[in-house]
Amino acid sequence: MKKIGILGGGQLGRMLLQAAANYPVETFVLENDEQCPAAHLCHHFTKGDIRAFDDVYHFGKGLDALTIEIESVNAEALEKLEAEGVKIYPKPSALRTIKDKVVQKQFYKNNQIPTSDFVITNSLAELNEQLHFLPAAHKLGMGGYDGKGVQLLRTNADLEKGFDAPAVLEKLVRIKKEISMIVAVSDKGDTALYPPVDMVFDNQLNLLDYQISPAQLPEKVLWKVEAVALKVVKDLKSPGIFAVELFVDIDDNVLVNETAPRVHNSGHHTIEANYSSQFDMLWRIMLGYPLGCTDHILPAAIVNLIGAEGYSGEAVYEGLNEILQIENVFVHIYGKKETRPGRKMGHVTVLSKEKQELIHQANRIKHSLVVKSN
Repeated sequence: MKKIGILGGGQLGRMLLQAAANYPVETFVLENDEQCPAAHLCHHFTKGDIRAFDDVYHFGKGLDALTIEIESVNAEALEKLEAEGVKIYPKPSALRTIKDKVVQKQFYKNNQIPTSDFVITNSLAELNEQLHFLPAAHKLGMGGYDGKGVQLLRTNADLEKGFDAPAVLEKLVRIKKEISMIVAVSDKGDTALYPPVDMVFDNQLNLLDYQISPAQLPEKVLWKVEAVALKVVKDLKSPGIFAVELFVDIDDNVLVNETAPRVHNSGHHTIEANYSSQFDMLWRIMLGYPLGCTDHILPAAIVNLIGAEGYSGEAVYEGLNEILQIENVFVHIYGKKETRPGRKMGHVTVLSKEKQELIHQANRIKHSLVVKSN
């Protein structure tokens, strides 16, 4: 039986382990928090820091393979483990390209992958020389996550909100849609594409509000989305699961926004809505099984459950009863004991043949199910 480790024990690790229960695999998790969402679902839990070389190296040493659920892992330890024969999904080379947004943007440019215009700024002083480039988004090279580490700079007055560290200044694009596409890549280089997802954002939190899959796109735009997403993963030269986030602009050009080298929030609906979920697919890849079927069973919407403003403490889920009365609704609570404003606490998937019904129910769920504290 293969021994496979997950670096990080949050909700992505938890959902990976839920899918692992169907396969002959011994699971290991490395995480600092013994109460993390994934802790009780793995066979072996190790307390440690995924950013520390020694912790990652010693954790991975006896395993057949490792995967990640967040990019901020120690890449040097993964490179050493890879050199010693441990399989890493994604490869450390792909992780290095993606985890620094500066390197990631340059990777798109070097490989002729369409992306928005950008300049690199290493300090606030350099940012102040780029007034002509506004309006733009300033993205911290390292360490930004879930909407943190991104500032929208529309006018000169916004410049002080920028980062005094290596960052990417990206020209704002007039967009029609934000699309995500999950792509699976096997060790042999075979690929499987999930139907694209239409992402609707909460502009205040910079977090996903809800999403609908499959996205409604004209056929030619869909072909472009698929071709661009495939080029990204082929050029990364790594097996694994990748979420390629793309913009469709007002002229139907397709531009890569960013890529995640792991299972992703925009693929959570696949647990119920697709024949092989993104989590099932990653186990198939790591265990050397054939890639699964990515077709939709039914169209789906996802609503993220985010900790409500003004509440911190032990989580209470208001409106759960009402939501569970809706047909084809699936609730995923992540098992985080403490809620705080803006924290991802769970998600709800709803299935329906009718797009309008999906939007209606997504809005109903968003307003009825609230995460508070006592």
